[in-house]
Amino acid sequence: MKKGVIVLLILLVCSCQYKPEEKNTNTTDVSIENTNRTDSETYINPLDIDYTYMVYNSTNNISYRSGADPAVIEFKREYYMFVTRSFGYWHSTDLVNWKFITPQQWFFEGSNAPTAFNYKDSLVYFAGNPAGYGSILYSDDLKNGKWKPTASISTDIQDSELFIDDDGKSYLYWGSSNIYPIKVKTLNKNDRFLETGVKKELINLEEEKHGWERFGENNFHPTLKEGYMEGASMTKHDGKYYLQYAAPGTQFNVYADGAYVSDSPLGPFTYMKNNPMSFKPGGFANGAGHGVTVKQTNGQYWHFATMALASNSQWERRLCMFPTYFDDDGLMYTNTAYGDYPRFAPSHPTKAGQHNGWMLLSYKGDVTVSSSLKQVEKFTSNDDQVKITELPLEKNANGQILAKVLTDENPKTFWVAKANNGEQSIQIEMQQLGNIHAIQLNFHDYESGIYTRTEGLKHQFTIDVSEDGSTWNTVVDKSKSNKDTPNAYIVLDKPVKAKFVRYNNIKVPGANFAMSEFRIFGMGLGEKPKPVSGFNINREKDRRNVSFTWNAVEGAQGYNIRWGIAKDKLYQSWQIYDKNEHFMRCLDRDTPYYFAIEAFNENGISEISEIFYEE
Repeated sequence: MKKGVIVLLILLVCSCQYKPEEKNTNTTDVSIENTNRTDSETYINPLDIDYTYMVYNSTNNISYRSGADPAVIEFKREYYMFVTRSFGYWHSTDLVNWKFITPQQWFFEGSNAPTAFNYKDSLVYFAGNPAGYGSILYSDDLKNGKWKPTASISTDIQDSELFIDDDGKSYLYWGSSNIYPIKVKTLNKNDRFLETGVKKELINLEEEKHGWERFGENNFHPTLKEGYMEGASMTKHDGKYYLQYAAPGTQFNVYADGAYVSDSPLGPFTYMKNNPMSFKPGGFANGAGHGVTVKQTNGQYWHFATMALASNSQWERRLCMFPTYFDDDGLMYTNTAYGDYPRFAPSHPTKAGQHNGWMLLSYKGDVTVSSSLKQVEKFTSNDDQVKITELPLEKNANGQILAKVLTDENPKTFWVAKANNGEQSIQIEMQQLGNIHAIQLNFHDYESGIYTRTEGLKHQFTIDVSEDGSTWNTVVDKSKSNKDTPNAYIVLDKPVKAKFVRYNNIKVPGANFAMSEFRIFGMGLGEKPKPVSGFNINREKDRRNVSFTWNAVEGAQGYNIRWGIAKDKLYQSWQIYDKNEHFMRCLDRDTPYYFAIEAFNENGISEISEIFYEE
């Protein structure tokens, strides 16, 4: 945890009429007020906060929300989170429920890649001026948004990290490049953070050794080979200095954080053998890079990081939070397995941040919708590299419009309704009856027409459930909600047995009602999969690459490959749906690894396979 005064460095398809069966009027309210939890026993990634609409790309009329490059600090036993271009910051008492604060003084364009530091609970220092230079700000009244500038102009304060050691010596780490290294310089905290003359180059990417640092989706790009190194962050633990950095690019599923370790904040730094320390390339929500590690008041570490959405823009992103640990060998790592499934909240006494056991019930469920303006798959890997596939309109035998994109576990596919009003609805028939515990609604921005932080936005809707598709019970009533929840996570007070779930729209922000994924979590009523057999591993001549095959398991939704540098250090994982083969380019060339695999479905997770060693 960064202790003391918080130094906040300001760095910065088709349209068609729906012909549904008439809605059953036998709808019962089952204590709605008590079935939507307001406590914080669980959370999910992407985090459920009111992400800001971006001014970036607004000149091109591209409207989207984003949350990226988090700088999170503990200050006087509460927490503050600063996020790129958000025009303010968030406050929380529990690391789960966040309330936005509009500061009295801030940057007109919003801060960019910010950094913040709590110095001995007296002041918070902040930097993130989008110009890349400016004054370091300070405050002891964050809740009221009162900030003052130091009487000097600092440079290199975008994509930087301000770190003040226990002895009061101050350091600024910075860098964002596919060529230049991360650097450090010393500052005098007691003299307006003026530079003292010490400046050093510290670390750079070595893609020829570290496969996960290679540029591109799945660490592959047809022309560009050099990844970007950025997002420096410093954590001091047990006398060691962990210099974290992000690679290879914020828009990719393999965006990750690695770390180098030293006995001194000035180095020399040694590459950590279990890198990357924060990595989530598979599943629904991908990426876990450009983050920061914060220490909870109870001593538990958490890594907040950036997830790639990259549909409307390469800069379209979300935030995630994973528990972070230091093992007996001093290796720093995070637990990202099943990282976009419900997880125990930081308040849990023994399992904080771990997957809580609720499984995905909605995968490949049959989805019918009230109308469809279009259904699209869109990936923006660069502003001039946009891949758009408009999907054909499909109907079932009853003439109802299908929307398979809402249960495909792909955040880059989405459905757009013909209107944003109370006539729109979505109905899912899950493949099996199950006990529903929670629901996550991932709304999508399709030509929303909003280009900056806008107050008063609200998502209003109700959700009904049914066992037979005829008799419905209302379990969620947000019809009068004043909350803006673009990645709404709703936990029911009691599990509800159902096979059908229906979302009834009232009004959501923006010109259009669109959604990328309607996710339902709980426990199925059947058997979990049997263990995986026939697990074959082929590490290629290019040792950074490895391919896998295995025997398909009956009844499995997918598989989770785990690997690491020792049998008891399987810290990495890659979650895969449907397929029984996989190829990845993220290994370190000179490191031997251990691999294992498990299967999962709506009923649970199989026993893990035998652990295999590959030189």
